Amino acid sequence: MSEDQFPGWHGTTIIGVKKGGEVVIAGDGQVSLGQTVIKGTARKVRRLSPGGHEIVAGFAGSTADAFTLLERLEAKLEATPGQLARASVELAKDWRTDKYLQKLEAMLIVSDGTDIFVITGAGDVLEPEHDVTAIGSGGNFALAAGRALMDTDLTAEEVARKAMAIAGDICVYTNGNLTLETIKK
Repeated sequence: MSEDQFPGWHGTTIIGVKKGGEVVIAGDGQVSLGQTVIKGTARKVRRLSPGGHEIVAGFAGSTADAFTLLERLEAKLEATPGQLARASVELAKDWRTDKYLQKLEAMLIVSDGTDIFVITGAGDVLEPEHDVTAIGSGGNFALAAGRALMDTDLTAEEVARKAMAIAGDICVYTNGNLTLETIKK
């Protein structure tokens, strides 16, 4: 369905920061329909435990589509316990080739505390070069702020919080109601 037929859901800024032996994934809580805020307290960052392995995931895009992808990721992780990279690649391959999954409109940031990846519907599994990545409508603002803050004495959580605050000040589809999950290795 095109933007002309339906105004589209906007919102979401998700950031992943890897620093000092921990990974923090944070997301705002705003969901907008057109120019209207529908909800300000959505939880777009989740903790998963497939096969007893801790994974943190944040999503941007359609909520139903993101939940479908998270369920598929959990199944891939159960089939390949402790192998986040392999499970992510398998999910991206399915997403790219399966007719049903191709229609899903979402992106994921996932981490096991060691690795951090962005998974897209284009078949990409991207590992950030500078240990910070971001997705969503305010993703570029959060990414720029996060990268600028990485060379400071701030912790991963502090970098994520400050970068999200900056993104929220700039992006009208991002609010300051954060969900934050930390994972350490």
